[in-house]
Amino acid sequence: MLGPADEFPIHQIPQPIAWPGSSDRNFYDRSYLNAHDRTGDIFLITGIGYYPNLGVKDAYVLIRRGDTQTGVHLSDAIDQDRFNQRVNSYRLEVTEPLHKLRVVMDETEGIGLDLTWNGLYDAVQEQPHVLRSGNRITLDAQRFAQLGSWEGTISIDGEDITVDPAVWLGSRDRSWGIRPIGEAEPAGRPADPPFEGMWWLYVPMAFEDFAVVMIIQEEPSGFRSLNDCTRIWSDGRVEQLGWPQVQIHYTSGTRIPYGATISTTTRDGTPVVLEVESKLPVPLHLGGGYGGDADWLHGMWKGEKFVERLSYDLTDPSVWGRAMFGMVDHVGRAVCRDGDGPAKEGWGLFEHGALGRHDPSGFADWLTVAP
Repeated sequence: MLGPADEFPIHQIPQPIAWPGSSDRNFYDRSYLNAHDRTGDIFLITGIGYYPNLGVKDAYVLIRRGDTQTGVHLSDAIDQDRFNQRVNSYRLEVTEPLHKLRVVMDETEGIGLDLTWNGLYDAVQEQPHVLRSGNRITLDAQRFAQLGSWEGTISIDGEDITVDPAVWLGSRDRSWGIRPIGEAEPAGRPADPPFEGMWWLYVPMAFEDFAVVMIIQEEPSGFRSLNDCTRIWSDGRVEQLGWPQVQIHYTSGTRIPYGATISTTTRDGTPVVLEVESKLPVPLHLGGGYGGDADWLHGMWKGEKFVERLSYDLTDPSVWGRAMFGMVDHVGRAVCRDGDGPAKEGWGLFEHGALGRHDPSGFADWLTVAP
C-alpha cells in the first residue's frame, strides 16, 4: 500500500492520519496528474491508485485531442511494495520527493508515456474533504497539491509528441482517505435524507511568480462546507486569500462552463480577481473512471493484468449528453488582477462539477441545465 511517507519526511506527515489505513472498504490512496501545452489542442490526465481493502491497484491515462477522448485502463491484484508504484506497464517514480517525479507507461494499446514532472512551487496541504450520506461518512479525504512543468514524450498510435517544459504545465495531487470506489455496495435502507448533489470547484493555477490553489465545495442549498484558497510565492511565502466569490459561466443548455470569475482578497482587503477561461474540457467520467463513468470505475476487480482502451466521440450527441453531468477538468487559462497592479497570465487546471441540485446556480434537480 502507498502512503504519504513516500514523499513527506516523517515529521511532516499531515495529521490526523493513521497507517496502514482505515478498515472501510472504500479506503484509497491515489495520485492524480495532468499535462497540457496551453494551446487547448491536447489535455492528458493520468493517475495511479491503491485500494487495499478491495485488493486492487489500478492506473489510467486519459487523453483528449480534438473531439476524441481516449482512456487506457490498467489494473491488477494489489501488492505491498509501496515504494515501487506500478500497475502492469505503468509506473510512477518519485525521483525527488515533492520536487520531481517520472511517469512511464510502456506502449499499451497504442499509447505510451515517458514524462518527468518538476515542481515550480511548494506543495499545498488542503483542508479535509468530507461528505455524509445520512449518518455515514462516505468521503473523508485529504490531499496536497502542487504545480509544475513537464518534459518528455507522449506516444499516440505511432506519433511521438515532444513535451517541452517551456510550454507544458500541469498540476498534481496526492490524496488518501475514504471515497466511493469499486463495485456498488450491497443494498440497504435508502439514505435519509437522500443525497441531492454537490457543487465543486478546484482551480490550481501557475503564474510567473506565484501559484494559486483554490478548492471549494458547496451543499445543494449553497452552504459552503469547504473553502480553501492559498497563494504560494516563488520565494516560499504562503498567503491565505479571503472568502472567494464565484460566478461560473455555463454554456447554455449544459452544465459545462466556458469560464468563471473568481473574486477574493488579501488579508488587508486588497482585491484579487481571477478571470478563468476553459480552453479544452475533459469529462472525467468518460474513460477516467470517476463517479458516473458507465464503462470503468477505480477500484473494480477486472482480473489479473487487466488492460483496455476505450475511445469516445464527443461530437456524438449521446456521448456529449453524458459528458455534461459529471466532474469536468479543463485546460485553464487565467488572468489575475491584484489590486491596481498589472494583469498577470496564468495556466493550470479548471475543474468544476455541479452535480444534482444547487440553488445558487438555479439547478433544481439532477437534470436542470443552464438557460
